[in-house]
Amino acid sequence: MTGACVLLCNNKKLLLQRRTDSGLWELPGGSMEPGESLEEVAKRELFEETGVEAKSLEMFRVFSGKDLYYKYPHGDEVYNVVSAYVCSDFEGALKEDGVEVQELRFFSFSEIPNELSPPDKPVIYKFLESLN
Repeated sequence: MTGACVLLCNNKKLLLQRRTDSGLWELPGGSMEPGESLEEVAKRELFEETGVEAKSLEMFRVFSGKDLYYKYPHGDEVYNVVSAYVCSDFEGALKEDGVEVQELRFFSFSEIPNELSPPDKPVIYKFLESLN
């Protein structure tokens, strides 16, 4: 499954969202729709899930492979190919969508929770590594 995610940063903090289905924390993001570019996916998903509009995105890295396997709570299994973008230039007020997202919270880079969605772990850990 091809998609994109956003590492939304503000004052050395990373925005994570708690999913309604799994209760795990993850990055805003999702799957590509027909005809979309990966950057369009990132911007659309960020807005749909958080109410925030990215004014600019910077490509971080593409992730794929066995570490991006995920089994959804309803049973579907996928291997994701994810284009990760960093965004620190955004506007709007945070607002959970109430469908996929039950909570939005900025975490300091040193206090990222352990309860992360499995396919987002390598993205988040690689991003934090790149800051050192």
